[in-house]
Amino acid sequence: MSISAVMPNYARMDLVFDRGQGAMLYTADGRSFLDFGAGIAVNALGHAHPHLVMALKAQAEKLWHTSNLYRVAGQEKLAERLVANSFADTAFFCNSGAEAMECAVKMARRYHQAQGFKDKYRVITARGGFHGRTLAMISAGAQEKHLDGFAPKVDGFDQVPFGNLNEARAAITPQTAAVVVEAIQGEGGIIPADPSYLQGLRAMADEFGLLLIMDEVQTGMGRTGKLFAYEWAGITPDIMALAKGLGGGFPVGACLATERAAQFMTAGTHGSTFGGNPLAMAAANAVMDVMLEKKFLPSVNAVAEQLWAKLTPVVAKHTKVFETIRGKGLMIGLKCKVPYTDVLTQMMHQGLLAVGAGDNTIRLLPPLIITEAEVDAGVAMIDRAATAVVASSQLPAEEFSE
Repeated sequence: MSISAVMPNYARMDLVFDRGQGAMLYTADGRSFLDFGAGIAVNALGHAHPHLVMALKAQAEKLWHTSNLYRVAGQEKLAERLVANSFADTAFFCNSGAEAMECAVKMARRYHQAQGFKDKYRVITARGGFHGRTLAMISAGAQEKHLDGFAPKVDGFDQVPFGNLNEARAAITPQTAAVVVEAIQGEGGIIPADPSYLQGLRAMADEFGLLLIMDEVQTGMGRTGKLFAYEWAGITPDIMALAKGLGGGFPVGACLATERAAQFMTAGTHGSTFGGNPLAMAAANAVMDVMLEKKFLPSVNAVAEQLWAKLTPVVAKHTKVFETIRGKGLMIGLKCKVPYTDVLTQMMHQGLLAVGAGDNTIRLLPPLIITEAEVDAGVAMIDRAATAVVASSQLPAEEFSE
């Protein structure tokens, strides 16, 4: 019996990348791939973005880490920018989305318990959701594939069907402190929440004195065409978790909150040794430099519109392979009729990378700086990959006319 030096807890593709540029990745042996996965929605500005490279190089030559025993100038700058461009009044910085969600849940519990409601700790979550890999967050998501072998579940989470406001209201008890929701379930299969559902959750939280927590780890930072996906529904949460695109590839997370929600997060209540260190803040501030440019989000929406327009007829063409297309902006799901792994494999053979998800769905999460030419190339690869799937599986030929 032997085990690899790198713990074998990932089913990795046999690809080793040597460098990247924009939306392209290159292996050491010279192969090139168009990246429609973006490190699972992390490389929002693509690979080796010159502004991010410059910012990290400059910071690396000055100061890497001091801990949160001292003020960190980059944190103060980034927090002010996030607050100015969101619902929030304050921000806590950490290293990942799971940590941001842990902070959110801790904040919700403390909000109630610091006011004397010691039994308020339960959080309503939605089936199909994914909030990270800590013991608490796999309990919040409650998916068996993530819980298997890690019993017992952390207590305090009550699951209801995603999109069902009546079930959410029925789950409220005197112990309920908060409700957690994703604007689009990413890991669950790119399933968007109806705006009326999010609006209903906001009203429900207000009615029952709960805190509304939005997990925007994947949807945040321009992915859906607005800086934050909650904006599409015309609501504001009390607490929001960010990560992924915030650092453009550098590990950084953030938990944003209103003053009301965060008022009891006083010195010593929460912390992170590495969270918000100067390197991470340099990367995140560089991302914000780009995303806050006036033309940035309009360009994201324009290229997303092109991708949807080109991809929709391809999905309609390959009815033996694809069931539907769904999502928002540059967060797109292709629900498959054949095993999605078959389609991903053929896409990779064509030179296109994407990401799997629940509900037999492929996630298309290209960098937000994708060009029109790269959209055309990517859609053509998906078309060829679907044709190859039909040919290799001996499915009946597709019938499609313009």
